[in-house]
Amino acid sequence: MRKNSVKNTRINGEVQRVLAQIIRGEIKDPRIAPMTSVVAVEVAPDLKTCKAWISVLGDEKAQADTLAGLKSAEGYIRGQLARIINLRNTPQITFIMDQSIAYGVSMSKRIEEVVASDREAAGEDKGNENEADQ
Repeated sequence: MRKNSVKNTRINGEVQRVLAQIIRGEIKDPRIAPMTSVVAVEVAPDLKTCKAWISVLGDEKAQADTLAGLKSAEGYIRGQLARIINLRNTPQITFIMDQSIAYGVSMSKRIEEVVASDREAAGEDKGNENEADQ
C-alpha cells in the first residue's frame, strides 16, 4: 500500500475518528484534559506504526499531563482500536503534541501588533506633515 493511496487515506481517517472517540469517551485518566482533540493521524503503509497529533486546550502543564496520560493508556487505546477497527495489524501509536494552533494564534497576535504599530507610525507621519504645511 502506498503512502498517499486512497486506502491509506481512508485508514488514516478511520483511525483518527476512532482515536478521538476512545480519548473522549472511554479513558478515565484524570491527567487527560477534557478539551483534547486528535488533529491528524498518519498510519504507515505497512500498518505497523501510527503517529497521532494531539491538540490540547490549556497551558503547558495540561499539555504535558495529557501527553503522559495518553502514553500510559497506549496499551488500552491500542486494544480498543483493534477491537473496533479490523486491520491486519494494529499499529503502535506514537502521540505527538500539535503546536500548530498555538503557533497560529501567536503569529496572528504578532501580525496585529505590527499592523497597529504601522498605523500609529503612519498617523504620526501625517501629523508631522500637517504641522509642516501650516
